[in-house]
Amino acid sequence: MTAETSPTADPGLAPYDAVLLLGFGGPEGPDEVMPFLRRVTAGRGIPDDRLAAVGEHYYLFGGRSPINDQNRALIAAVRSELDARGIETPVLWGNRNSEPFLEDTLRAAHAAGYRRLVVLATSAYSSYSSCRQYRENLADATAALADEGIELHLDKVPPYAPRPGFAEANLGELVRALRALDGAPDAEIGLLFVTHSIPDAMDDTSGPGDGEGNLYRRQHLALASRLTTEANRVLGRDLTGELVFCSRSGPPTQPWLEPDVNDRIRELAESGVRTVVAAPIGFVSDHMEVVYDLDTEARQTADELGIALARVPTVGTGDVFVRDLADALLERAAEARGEPVPQFEGRMPSVCAVGCCPNLRQARPALCGSD
Repeated sequence: MTAETSPTADPGLAPYDAVLLLGFGGPEGPDEVMPFLRRVTAGRGIPDDRLAAVGEHYYLFGGRSPINDQNRALIAAVRSELDARGIETPVLWGNRNSEPFLEDTLRAAHAAGYRRLVVLATSAYSSYSSCRQYRENLADATAALADEGIELHLDKVPPYAPRPGFAEANLGELVRALRALDGAPDAEIGLLFVTHSIPDAMDDTSGPGDGEGNLYRRQHLALASRLTTEANRVLGRDLTGELVFCSRSGPPTQPWLEPDVNDRIRELAESGVRTVVAAPIGFVSDHMEVVYDLDTEARQTADELGIALARVPTVGTGDVFVRDLADALLERAAEARGEPVPQFEGRMPSVCAVGCCPNLRQARPALCGSD
């Protein structure tokens, strides 16, 4: 067979040498709780006594957040999916706020010979805290490494909440949870889609700098509407889904997105709802905001009101979600090679626009964008 007739090799994840899973991080023991919280809130002037109150959430679970174990499981699942596709590209892991720290992971990547990485964040939506802040951390880490003479090129998979695969993965979990309620009248079921609350001002400026803003909330509302419609179609129900929020942490004088999940549970109970279905679509795994804010606080609220709380699992390491992440990685690689990629409603650009999801406290460098 001549070179002209040889089949073209599958480019896989070329031009990338490695995949970097970029996580938020979390403590893995009681001694790590306060240092972790100080890193998370650095520069905000939050006193230790307020951090200690938040730390109590972690101490309820032995001072250990589930998030790192969940990231380990996700890395193993992505690794398995890539292997099944014949892709040997390494999958690395770095955290913003706990070991393995991002900078250390990038330094080790360079030592291993990797020069161009594609970054997959464990946050699916568009806002400062769920996208640009990750990009700022990438800029900080690469700047520190550049001072050591270490140069790396990083690209990022865009926010993947609008991807059809993310919707499919969440729909599967929702339908399975609702099937367990066969026989319960629609009027007695409250369907709540839960996500992390953020300041109103952060939501108002989420999205491209020349856009209409409020992209964080709009992405959630679009997904909630799609899931409600599809679940009703599959199950022959007529449920109404609502978006609610958890994990508010700002001062009382600062407006944050509402309603709070506990407040809405109380209102639904007063209206005759007997079962609240809580679907945490704002999270990709059952980390602290899920196991405390929903499985602990919201469940306690429901118990006090004498109603049931059915908590839908997050997409976690489900097959549909992991396959979609692999697809997203392959699409980002194809884009880097100058090839066309599938288009769908709400798809975000891989290179963020100027002014996208700005830092409202101070202007800071951020990678993977036009500014």
